[in-house]
Amino acid sequence: MNARVTMDTDGKRVDLPVITGTEGERGLDVSRLREQTGMITLDPGYVNTGSCTSSITFLDGDRGILRYRGIPIEELANRSNFLETAFLLIYGQLPKEDEFRSFVEVITRHTMLHEDVKRFYDGFPKDAHPMAILSAVIGALSTFYQDSQDPTNPEHVEISIHRLIAKVPTIAAYSYKKSLGQPFVYPDNALEYCSNFLRMMFSIPAEPYSVNPTIAKALHLLFILHADHEQNCSTSTVRLVGSSHANLFASVAAGVYALWGPQHGGANQKVIEMLERIRADDGNVRKYVEMARDKNNPFRLFGFGHRVYKNYDPRALILKKACDEVLGTLGTQDPLVDIAKQIEEIALQDDFFLSKKLYPNVDFYSGIIYKAIGFPVNMFTVLFAMGRLPGWIAHWREMMADPKVKIGRPRQIYTGPTQREYVAIEAR
Repeated sequence: MNARVTMDTDGKRVDLPVITGTEGERGLDVSRLREQTGMITLDPGYVNTGSCTSSITFLDGDRGILRYRGIPIEELANRSNFLETAFLLIYGQLPKEDEFRSFVEVITRHTMLHEDVKRFYDGFPKDAHPMAILSAVIGALSTFYQDSQDPTNPEHVEISIHRLIAKVPTIAAYSYKKSLGQPFVYPDNALEYCSNFLRMMFSIPAEPYSVNPTIAKALHLLFILHADHEQNCSTSTVRLVGSSHANLFASVAAGVYALWGPQHGGANQKVIEMLERIRADDGNVRKYVEMARDKNNPFRLFGFGHRVYKNYDPRALILKKACDEVLGTLGTQDPLVDIAKQIEEIALQDDFFLSKKLYPNVDFYSGIIYKAIGFPVNMFTVLFAMGRLPGWIAHWREMMADPKVKIGRPRQIYTGPTQREYVAIEAR
């Protein structure tokens, strides 16, 4: 017998079904609450509201668990690469050899941008934020590919998926080159995904360029760790926009804008800015830790704590090791890394941080790695978007295939004036 919760209101008894997930998570199905009682639930920030059921990612913040399609993030980080992880998220299973070879080949064939797209960059200011460019150009792709915009047509969806995964690195690299006044570098289909992106970012026609394999490996790792994170702000945005049957390009463009916010994807940029501030103040780490402890001080340590994780972010543990490897390979002696490690050491032994479960999160180390590789700070969120792309696509695709999905339409509790008369302007 299915579990139910009984609710008594205004002398009326209502039974609400309890939904149980495969990992034992339980949720109260209130989809008919308004119909049965005339009431809705109120949950600012949706902290206790499930918007859907999903088979893509399992996250247990209390135990520090993150799994894509059942596979622990630690295993994917150690054994997989970004495109294989993307296939897993989008299609539900790890690909067989022939499936993966075909997937990589079709992605590789779509890396070029239409030449007319390049003209868009002429209209952007040199100092335009690359996230604004990324979203604008992704949205504009729908004007070039009007033959594949039907979200109910599997063939249209498939080709749109390939085009997006293939072209987003090119779009991102072009935005960087635009900011420098350097010529755009065309994709090289002889290179694998991350190496191709690094070449488009950092090579120039006047000099030879070879990709450092350690850096390419680190980029794969960063993209894998960012690839999905359940129903976060940007993923929920992609789902909400997609619920209107907006095409995949439009839905992902909306997700990019949601990710841009400093409370979401912009957090790793805030970490670097915080470390720079501490370095400029003679590297006085203890001073800033004390400022963070002071509830009357507005200063906060970025890169600590998480909306979901109440334990050590498993992605941060992986990145901590990768950070040492990248900096060792590059021979970089970055004072920001020393400051970051001092902060972490203090915070992990401090009762204030431990009692509030403020552990380092993925943003704490990702920004340091990006900076060491040579990415400018304003590209950090773009890199986050590149990694998160397969997750957005997977959720959009899952939602479109669900016959029970309705267009998203949250309710509200109205708190404004009651009915009143219109007053003519001369009488106001």
